[in-house]
Amino acid sequence: MRAIVVCRTAALGGHVNTCDTCGFERLAYNSCRNRHCPKCQGSAQAAWVEKHVARVLPTHYFHVVFTLPAELRPLVHRNRRLLFDRLFETASQTLLTLGEERLGATLGLTAVLHTWTRDLSFHPHLHTIVTGGGLDKDGESWVPADESYLFPYLVLSRLFRGKFMAELAQAYRAGELDLGGACESLAAPDVFAAFKDRLYRKDWVVYQKPPFHGPEDVYRYLGRYTHRIAISNHRLESFDERGVCFRTRHGKKTTLSGEEFVRRFLLHVLPRRFVKIRHYGLMAARSKASHARARRCLERAASPIHADCAPAEGAAPVGDGAPTSASTAAIDNVCPACLSGTLISRPLPLAVGRPPPWGTRP
Repeated sequence: MRAIVVCRTAALGGHVNTCDTCGFERLAYNSCRNRHCPKCQGSAQAAWVEKHVARVLPTHYFHVVFTLPAELRPLVHRNRRLLFDRLFETASQTLLTLGEERLGATLGLTAVLHTWTRDLSFHPHLHTIVTGGGLDKDGESWVPADESYLFPYLVLSRLFRGKFMAELAQAYRAGELDLGGACESLAAPDVFAAFKDRLYRKDWVVYQKPPFHGPEDVYRYLGRYTHRIAISNHRLESFDERGVCFRTRHGKKTTLSGEEFVRRFLLHVLPRRFVKIRHYGLMAARSKASHARARRCLERAASPIHADCAPAEGAAPVGDGAPTSASTAAIDNVCPACLSGTLISRPLPLAVGRPPPWGTRP
């Protein structure tokens, strides 16, 4: 919170741009670069896309969302790092296992953790983008999946449920779970056993969204979805004696007291150094050789969907026409007042008596 409060203020220093022709000046304060800051995700998003977009394979993709039941949310909230890790592991293994069993191939997938609803309630779920097929066991050919759906809903749901509950039970037996607060009753073995039975009887939600039609849709997804935060500035409507008013969905608005708004926002601050975007199968960093073979197989196939959807040479990786960093820099250097001079940058010091939000070492 301290980082967000001082973001782009004098507390973090900055620079002043002065026109060498007309003397126009413009202040620009430094950003906090905190990954939860609503104002600091743009550059991080662009850098991430530039780094990873070349690894998108030229095939159709699916978007699968794994959601944990509401009954698990208090337990997940008290064991965020442990159970977020288990969510990644079980969801990815569900997809990779079905890929091997039903297609005889290794899939590629990227998983992104989200923890919020539009009204900022705690709602942990995992978004995955999955290749529409995979590399066969011999690594010699590409095995395509049906373009209308990836795997049956019930198969995905029940396998995911079984894998996650097995991990949860193992963590309970090992004494790894924090069972304080609202979860205190689960410390009794009979209560935990009944809790497990209720979860096993429930159908878990694994939602398959309409498939991507080609790599350009994946670019757009990577650029606009992976670096979302709980709420962005453009959704804020007002702040007055009633509280904070912000837009939710379909034109609706919600008003929360200032304290409740901050409390809900902080529900979605991730543990320190927690990795919320992970790659598996063909997309994993250790699978560079398999990834290259998969690309060669797809290029040999040269089906219409691959040829039509391949991005044009030199095209921007994000499909919204965003300018490159070089063109942005060129625009920013032109004086907006006289339109002929060049802005010269001069650094500003940190504000006196205001340490940076990340603290200082003794």
